[in-house]
Amino acid sequence: MSFLIRVQVPDRPGTLGAVASALGEIGADILSVDVVERGQDMAVDDMVVELSGNRLPDVLITAAESIDGVVVDAVRPYAGVLDTHRELELVEEIAAEPANGLQILAEGVPKIIRSGWAMVFGHRSGGAEQLAASQSAPQEGYLELPWLPLARATILDSDGHWVPETWQELATELAATPIGKPDRVLLAGRPGGPVFRKAEVARLAHLAGIVSVVLEG
Repeated sequence: MSFLIRVQVPDRPGTLGAVASALGEIGADILSVDVVERGQDMAVDDMVVELSGNRLPDVLITAAESIDGVVVDAVRPYAGVLDTHRELELVEEIAAEPANGLQILAEGVPKIIRSGWAMVFGHRSGGAEQLAASQSAPQEGYLELPWLPLARATILDSDGHWVPETWQELATELAATPIGKPDRVLLAGRPGGPVFRKAEVARLAHLAGIVSVVLEG
């Protein structure tokens, strides 16, 4: 079974290699590594690993944190391999079929930022109107989005009064970005975490900006 493990790693030579070695010693096969965010003293990395047998994912946490200074943010099951360069492919798909562009965007975003789902909403006088959603998105009859229109990409409060109870029960982390204009937004959810990082939200905003140009072109 494959897992996505997000780790905070001291930004010093050899530390990530030491983590990889520790995971290898427990029989975990590393499929891919993606740098999510890098600070002055610490880096945040996403690693997709395959764990053989019926071993519990707790062993991944124990192994990774056996390296001095390493902290595991989250571990969750993951279907597939990290696809960190799919933005261009997604934009090309949208350019080829702009009439279905918002739906293509909603389906593609979870594969890029590793969210559980994505939905696109428009703002109208009566509230929010769902324009597109990934197949994995929760089915909500109506959502009140008090932050819509949205001026800029942001990490949302997952305990906000507008957040459906089922999302809160699943500890769903949330982020949103306007798609070219404040009254058209993409909402991404990550049930069970980890929390969205500023670098991830910036990446989402950049993608949404490019897509808006393609759709309006």
